[in-house]
Amino acid sequence: MAAPEVHHLFHHPIADHSFSADRQTLAIARDTQVELYGRVGNAFKLKDELKGHDKLVTSVDIAPNTGRIVTCSQDRNALVWEPSPTGYKPTLVLLRISRAATFVRWSPSEAKFAVGSGDRVIAICYFEEENDWWVSKHLKKPIRSTITSVAWHPNSVLLAAGSTDAHARVFSSFIKGTDQRPEPSPWGERLPFNTVCGEFLNNSAGWVHAVAFSPSGDALAFAAHDSSITVVYPSAPEQPPKAVISINTQLLPFMSLFWNGEAEIIAAGYDCEAFRFQGGEQGWQLAGTLEKAKAGGRPGLGGEDREESALNMFKQMDLKGKVSKDDTQLKTVHQNTVTMLRPFEESGGRVTKFSSSGVDGRVVIWHT
Repeated sequence: MAAPEVHHLFHHPIADHSFSADRQTLAIARDTQVELYGRVGNAFKLKDELKGHDKLVTSVDIAPNTGRIVTCSQDRNALVWEPSPTGYKPTLVLLRISRAATFVRWSPSEAKFAVGSGDRVIAICYFEEENDWWVSKHLKKPIRSTITSVAWHPNSVLLAAGSTDAHARVFSSFIKGTDQRPEPSPWGERLPFNTVCGEFLNNSAGWVHAVAFSPSGDALAFAAHDSSITVVYPSAPEQPPKAVISINTQLLPFMSLFWNGEAEIIAAGYDCEAFRFQGGEQGWQLAGTLEKAKAGGRPGLGGEDREESALNMFKQMDLKGKVSKDDTQLKTVHQNTVTMLRPFEESGGRVTKFSSSGVDGRVVIWHT
């Protein structure tokens, strides 16, 4: 496995990141603005700043085909930035929410996008030709708390959402005139707007941090604050699922995950590194970390390493009267929580590279 490509952009948390389709532009949510970096050789250099929000920007997403950028912020607004010869032009979206917008993603069709919020609603936004602006419809019931993340089904109608009320839910976001009627799937056949196609509670009632549909759309994975990942296989509309598999780990909670094919999930979070899960309807298990163990061993994994480090500590104390250990440097590539993972390069239905960003101001491109 090739070494990861590390881009340490600044000493500041990155709320979200998104690459353009040609992978030459990187959008970073930093403070109240979005910074656009262009690839120059092997590095990314700042080339533009999108300033339109007056509070923290919580999420950013670049549409692969149109190149439009959507951003949302704690100022309760979302902006769609249209590329033009003179730069990006912002258009305000009528979200009609009274709390912070927390997460935004374009649908695969790029005709609409979903904005999660602290107002217990998800705004499904689409372009209204006659008024020439972006309007929204609200998915409300039965959300009881802040939306932490959303993920689109490949058909652009079904939407998964994770919430701080410990539920992952699947909704229909069908907009008449914008969407084609979707093919019947295990999630549902007739799907009017705000149909709840699935509602799954985390075992420990922990916040759900991340949700993702498998590439076929026939399975849903979500990560929660009890350090578990749950995979749901629906059977048929209105029926209980075929299988709900919970993988409990001894790691710290995961903040983001994605599917690599139908039989692998990659997740990362407070442990500052990415982990691989493998399995299927019969069961799932943790298959290990994606980072090579560096010399000196990684803390918290494996008893031998722990004994070695304890022995080392007493040796140091004996020799120098103190422990001379650089405690601030982690043995992982990321030096703080990983907050977002995104597929970077795909071939033959598999993700060959993915990118991660975190609280340490780094964006890292990994080989799977």
